[in-house]
Amino acid sequence: MCHMYASTDPAKYECTTRSIRLQGSVTSVRLENEFWDILNEIAAGQNLTTVQFISELHQEVIEIRGEVPNLASLLRVACAVHQQNAIQGNVVQGSAAQPAVERLSRASLGIN
Repeated sequence: MCHMYASTDPAKYECTTRSIRLQGSVTSVRLENEFWDILNEIAAGQNLTTVQFISELHQEVIEIRGEVPNLASLLRVACAVHQQNAIQGNVVQGSAAQPAVERLSRASLGIN
């Protein structure tokens, strides 16, 4: 059973750090390449760049929660939610007019 996971291409779990401007400040986000690939897929499905999607998601979480305590963790969970929705057949796509949190499903991100 573990062979399927153990044989994963190491390039998928190699980390890449990207600089992103959020609310006028530049921050660095370090994620495994597999997560960057999923974020690219999510953003493309919503007609956004990856940076636009992350910025929009970050802003919406701040509006709802007041802060984003761990951006990298939020992004990993967003990727997991996206993958789970895809498995369940809940393809999440939308326009830029539809908030990112709603597109990912507020409940599945733990946002009331």
